[in-house]
Parts: sequence; C-alpha cells; structure tokens
Amino acid sequence: MKKSFGSKTFVLPSPTWIICAYDPTEKPTGAAVAWGGICSSVPPCVVVCLRKATYTHGCIMERKAFTVNVADEAHAVEADYFGLATGRKVDKFTLSGLTAVKGEKVDAPYIDEFPLIAECRVTGISEVGIHTQFVGEIIDIKANEDILDPEGLPDPEKVKPLFYMASVRSYYGIGGPVGKAFDIGKKIGK
Repeated sequence: MKKSFGSKTFVLPSPTWIICAYDPTEKPTGAAVAWGGICSSVPPCVVVCLRKATYTHGCIMERKAFTVNVADEAHAVEADYFGLATGRKVDKFTLSGLTAVKGEKVDAPYIDEFPLIAECRVTGISEVGIHTQFVGEIIDIKANEDILDPEGLPDPEKVKPLFYMASVRSYYGIGGPVGKAFDIGKKIGK
C-alpha cells in the first residue's frame, strides 16, 4: 500500500546545481537550484527553474546565458551557501572561496572547482507558478579529466554528484551502479 502525500515536490532525484550568470556590473553570481533536468536530446537542452526574486534570475534574463555547475559531495557546504545568500548583498564567490571562470562559449561564468559544467544559451523562457523556467541549449560540456572513465566520459562514481531531498531538506550522494541502461530490462519477456 502506498501513502498519499498530496501535491509535493518529492519526485527524485533532484539535482544540486549552481546556476551561474554575470550581473550588470560583470560580477559573477549564482544560485543553488534543485528544480532542473535534461529536457531535450536534439538539440541537447536543460531546463532550470528560478524564482523571480532571486538575483540570478534577473541576470539570466539580461544575458540570456547561464552555466550549470554540478555540485559534488566535496562541495556540499559551498553549494548550500549559494542557496542561502543573495548576490544582491554579497559576493558569493569571494565568501565561499570558489573560483569563477569566464565561460568560453557563452556569456556566463562557471565554477572551476566543480567537476562537471554545462555552458548554456537561453532558448526558451516560460512562467510556471512562482518560478520562471529557463530552457538552455547546451553549447558545451566541460569535465575535469580525473572524473572520466576509460572511454573518456564522465563517471558518476567519480563525479559524486550531490542530490537534494525536498521532503527532509537534506543532501545525499550517489550509491554504486545497479545495472546497464537499455540492457538489464532485456531480461523481461525472455
């Protein structure tokens, strides 16, 4: 039997991403975002949702560009801070000790210390409840070489991405592999 919770944000997993942009004075800023994910494979796109009240929201609206910085377990404290402070009042990069690097493909900074980055150009904006949904076409993915597998692709066990669980307001890490996608399901019906 399943317990009903009603209308809640308990769908898992929720990423812990820091969405970065430049403000009007060229200062890098960012916001912690759990409402986001891949929304298209061709062209490759992500969707992220921010409240209008956030400083980063206005910066993205102005620049039409942002980066997705995948937070890892090693930077949980810094990622959480980016969700607590406002770029209107503080320089989050200076206070957190993180390094902003100018994006190579879009007009937005990324976080040097985070292992996996997506540089995105805004291709769609829509209002959803109290959030603005930004669709960003992924122009480039950057990954630290030490998180790559033998085939040269990001290895989730090396990335150690951070996940957010809204129901208990806590962060979690990733467990080990369970099986190969598009393969383990082939056992059914044989």
